[in-house]
Amino acid sequence: MSFVVKEKQKSAVRRLPRDADLTQRLILDAAEMEFALHGLKGARTDKIASRAGVAPRMIYYYFESKEGLYQAVLQRPATEIDEMIQNAKLEQLPPDMALETLLRVAIAYEITHRYRGMLLFQEANQNQGKYFGLTNWQLGISKVVQVLERGVKSGTFRPLDTYMTTLQIIGSCVFYANAHENLKHLTPEQDLLSQEMIERYTHSAIQLILNGVRADSFLGSDAVS
Repeated sequence: MSFVVKEKQKSAVRRLPRDADLTQRLILDAAEMEFALHGLKGARTDKIASRAGVAPRMIYYYFESKEGLYQAVLQRPATEIDEMIQNAKLEQLPPDMALETLLRVAIAYEITHRYRGMLLFQEANQNQGKYFGLTNWQLGISKVVQVLERGVKSGTFRPLDTYMTTLQIIGSCVFYANAHENLKHLTPEQDLLSQEMIERYTHSAIQLILNGVRADSFLGSDAVS
């Protein structure tokens, strides 16, 4: 093959259109892992680029700076969570079914995105939550509060401190996924991420939470000695 033909082929490759969405997704996926491991301060853009299989300059082209990339990584779950909640159509379900649906969806989401717990730990540890608002966790919290308030109003749920109860519920949703790297050593003979174990955890969480908030399972303070 002649030198001229080779050069024409190289030129043609360079002119191939780049899939901008795919490139950004690869960068965000790689950055999420790097930031989860090292936080904003310790993460290196060259490692992110290498993991994503792109030139380092592409990070600055799409995100301007490491901090800009970090903010984009934190913002990404907000869109996903919004779509997840919209698809669940919670307003069309009775409060108890809406809460069970939320629990199933949230636990499954957290298990699929286990490193996001580490990412938020790094944010709290290094930045004291400076960028936490970008995650829009308030959306998820407000949706759970709304379901609880609807349940209390209808008499399905007992009187609750809906905000504090929501925080307890979120803890149940995120713990199994976030603590997996530690928990797996307690029962090495079990695959905690198998479908069977995930379903066991999900079922247990649903039972515990629904039995805790339902009006018909609440004895009342006067009945407790």
